[in-house]
Amino acid sequence: MRRRLAPAALLLPFALLLTACGGNSSASTGTGTDGKGSLTLNVGDQKGGSEAILRAAGELKNLDYKIKWSTFTSGPPLLEAVNAKAVDIGGVGNTPPVFAAGAGSKITVVAAFHGTSKGDAILVPNDSKLSKPQDLKGKSVAVAQGSSANYQLVASLKAAGLSLGDIKVKYLQPADALAAFTSGKVDAWAVWDPYTSQILQGKQGRVLTTGDGITNGLTFQVAAPSALQDKKKAAAIKDYLERLRRATAWVYGHQEEWAKVWAKDTGLPYEVALASVRRTNSTRISVAVDKPLIASEQQIADTFTALKLIPKKVDFGAFVDTRYNGKLPASTTPARASQG
Repeated sequence: MRRRLAPAALLLPFALLLTACGGNSSASTGTGTDGKGSLTLNVGDQKGGSEAILRAAGELKNLDYKIKWSTFTSGPPLLEAVNAKAVDIGGVGNTPPVFAAGAGSKITVVAAFHGTSKGDAILVPNDSKLSKPQDLKGKSVAVAQGSSANYQLVASLKAAGLSLGDIKVKYLQPADALAAFTSGKVDAWAVWDPYTSQILQGKQGRVLTTGDGITNGLTFQVAAPSALQDKKKAAAIKDYLERLRRATAWVYGHQEEWAKVWAKDTGLPYEVALASVRRTNSTRISVAVDKPLIASEQQIADTFTALKLIPKKVDFGAFVDTRYNGKLPASTTPARASQG
């Protein structure tokens, strides 16, 4: 019999995995360094993120420059560090760059990965009478404000002929949302993987709808303009991105192996990590930073501007650099098939 995951068992991974999708969590700086040489590339990361993938795939070998890793608990503080030039490059989801751009931060999107959005879900309790997104009218929904889940909720409601004004929005960070969801204080929870996998594997809820076909499924590597203007650092960033792309491709053929590494690095139960890998992580492919990508992110920016969560119009195209696209496929290229 599968063991039910109690809420308390979920809180530690939740605290570690306030991902790039959003959140107000603080940053913590690591001291780990890889490689050798006189040049140091300062890389911002999140628990179980780029460093873990690169190390598992064997892509941190033979570095002729140093990588100094700094670990952050979410995307917003990582981008604050990029803006402050404390970090040269780092990985985040599809929403933090929009908010950073809205704040006038000095950031530049230099690489993108496209995966499925099946892990972005609106969850309801197992015994809920809700069966379709239209049923959310008048119901309370927990979501992290300004997160990718926030956008997914807005887009899912729009597809169902509803708006935020038709529901009772409860802006809660994941740990608080978990408590509200499992205690029945909210009717639904809009969230992302691995939280989706945590709830499903723990038999604590079911999926009402997902972001598949609703949201763009993009994640980014974002660099500091000052690093891109430094020829040596720009060259190191090129090499770093090539290694990260190979490592991302490696995950697809080594899902169990990666899930074990990810579980160990984050504290997630292996079964939850594997479910998330199969549903979301392994589907990601490297794609170009192109016009369709800019248009998709612009739509997110315009949505949050209309909701007055971003104070002014954002020109997302002013925050990208296409120099590292090479021969990568278009951003609209289908992600790998999910096995979740």
